[in-house]
Parts: sequence; C-alpha cells; structure tokens
Amino acid sequence: MSTQRKALTPDQAAALVPDGATVMIGGFLGVGSPRRVIDALVARGAKGLTVIGNDTGRPDLGIGKLVVAGCVARAIVSHIGTNPVTQQKMIAGEIEVELVPQGTLAERIRAGGAGLGGILTPTGVGTSVAEGKQVLTVDGRDYLLEKPLRADVALLHCFEADYYANLTYRLTAQNFNPLMAMAAKVVIAEPDEVVPIGVIPPDHVRTPGILVTHLVERPH
Repeated sequence: MSTQRKALTPDQAAALVPDGATVMIGGFLGVGSPRRVIDALVARGAKGLTVIGNDTGRPDLGIGKLVVAGCVARAIVSHIGTNPVTQQKMIAGEIEVELVPQGTLAERIRAGGAGLGGILTPTGVGTSVAEGKQVLTVDGRDYLLEKPLRADVALLHCFEADYYANLTYRLTAQNFNPLMAMAAKVVIAEPDEVVPIGVIPPDHVRTPGILVTHLVERPH
C-alpha cells in the first residue's frame, strides 16, 4: 500500500545519488528531465556517473549540463547529435558513449523493469551495432540479443504527483519516464505540482506511487 511522502529538496535528492552510480534520467531533449535535481547534481560536483537516457540534451539543457560539468563517465543513449560537448569528450576519451537505437533502448529499459533476460530485435543485425553480441535465429530470421538495462537510481520529471506519489506526465515526457520508474532500485520524481490525494483520476496515473521512493518538492 502506498504511503504519504515527505518531499525532498533538490539538494537532498541529489545527495541520494552516489558518485559512480548508474542513473536513468527521463526526458526527450530535456522534455521530461528533472532539471532542478540535475542542477543540484552539478552544484554538488557529482562524479563518475553512468547515465542512461534518450540523449545527452544540449550543453545548457538536461543531461547536457551533467556532461559539461564533468559528472558523466559513461552515457548509454540513442544519440548525441545535439550536444557537441558530448562529441568532443567522446573523441578525447573523457566519456565512454554507447549508442543504442532508440526503440532498442526503450525496450532494454522495459525488459529491465519487467525482469526479463533481454529482448530479441532485428535492428542492427549486420552492422556495427551487432559487434560482440549474440545473434539468434528464429524462424529463419536473425535477431540480436540485447540485454536489459537497470539502474541504481532513476530521476524522473512529472506533471503532477499526489502525496502517495502517483504520477502523471504530459506529452513527450511520457517517452521514457514510466519505463525508468520500473527499472531502478531508487526512484526520485520531480513534479511540477503536488496535489491532494484523490485529485488525480485513477486512469490518469501513469506511474503508481508504489514504484516511487522519493518526491522532490514542487518549485516555488
């Protein structure tokens, strides 16, 4: 049964992310990313993070701020094309980047949350994506075995949360946040609004509070 949560400050939330942790960060070019917690991680000087997300944002947006600040050691993302700093650091050997096709990335996260041993996908067969991966043949067609992704911490942004930490999202923010909520040991959600229990209709809840460990206080 869900219980009421005491909201954390962004600084308190950032303190729960240890250096060297694997961190899932929701968002699609920053839409759906927990910006205040990201700023707190930068201010804290977090180090050695492995970040799993759709992209590395831009230098001044989303995960990009962590990259610029030197907080990220490894990024598992679908693209880095909007952040030249990520590209520069990758070429210089300062960041390890694993590029994963976007649909495959989403399914690997889903598999991690569902407790699956991996997914089979034809995407990447016969390309550099397949290097070092197991290829399985099913009904005469080759598939890559892609392993699930899980994280120590998931940092999410949501539109609304109630005091039981039931979450709603808007538009593009739904792309990765609900999946990541199921695939991490600790889930921290940063809402735009915190509303009384019962305000959110049950069929509007995209992430039930049982999955959420901590809420961040709403912006003042």
